[in-house]
Formats: sequence, structure tokens, C-alpha cells
Amino acid sequence: MKTILKIIGVIILLIVVYAIIAMLAFSKDYHFEKSIVINAPKEKVWQHVGSTKAFNEWNPFAKADPNIQITYSGTPGTVGDSYHWKGNDQVGEGEQTVTSVVPNEKLSSDLHFIKPWEGMAKGSFTLTPEGSGTKVTWAMDNELTTMMKIMKPMMDSQMGKMFGQGLDELKKISEK
Repeated sequence: MKTILKIIGVIILLIVVYAIIAMLAFSKDYHFEKSIVINAPKEKVWQHVGSTKAFNEWNPFAKADPNIQITYSGTPGTVGDSYHWKGNDQVGEGEQTVTSVVPNEKLSSDLHFIKPWEGMAKGSFTLTPEGSGTKVTWAMDNELTTMMKIMKPMMDSQMGKMFGQGLDELKKISEK
């Protein structure tokens, strides 16, 4: 029994030490990006990233809830194009608004997360020529709270998985 208690004590100590190191070592500035090369011209790829409605055709975060409620506003593909989503506990609630558009090259947006936690982030899609295809880079930037710093390795893993699924789907629909 003493051995089990010692093991549990060591595990708790390691978790506390990791949490302290994470809070001190990880920057509050968080940047995540993932890229894919799509065998299609950027004009064709742009059709699937150039508006919030087009993005939601392949957005893996929205697909996580088959009953998600999405409301669009603004003019598609222009500054102010936006959508509000409300979904299950996995998807939460929030808004995304286009803040900058360079047609066939870059779309930037602000994300406002409402539930399950309040937060702000910036997102972007950048399209660049790559051989006879198009390299698409999906990026997100935000500020990490103390708790988020502790969870950063798990966040990186989850973001990598979701961005990867989305970009794979974008590749599939863009190459048709």
C-alpha cells in the first residue's frame, strides 16, 4: 500500500512540476499553422476558402456537430462576411468575421469564442503557388491563459488533427 501511495505522490509531484514549468516556459502568444499542397490553381482553391459559407463546406470544427446552427451575415467573400455558430459541448458557440481579403491570395478573420469559454483569436488562409498547384496555409493566433499554457501540448495535438482533417477535405473538393 505504501508503494502505491509513493507512486501516486510522485505522479502528483510530476504533474505539479510540469504545470509550473509550462506556466513559466510557454509564451502567452500562441501560433498554430498547417499547410497542404493542392493540385489545383489558386483560383479554384479560393472558391472554397474565400467566404465563410464556402469554408463551412469543409470546416472540421463545424462538422463535429451534425445539428450545429449557423447564421450568416454580410456579403460573402468581403470584409464583414461573418457567421455565428451554436453547437453541442464539443463545438460550443462563437462568431467568425472576415477582416481582410486579398482575392485568390489571403483571407484573414477574427474569431470570438463565446462558449464553453470566452476568447478571441485571429485566423487566416494564405494561398501561394507551389509548382503547378497551390500551397494553402491555415493559421490561428491567440493569447493563452495560464490554464491553456498547461494544456498547450494537447492543444497542438488537437489543432493538428482538426486542421489536417480540414485541409485534407479542402484538397479533395478542390481537386475534383
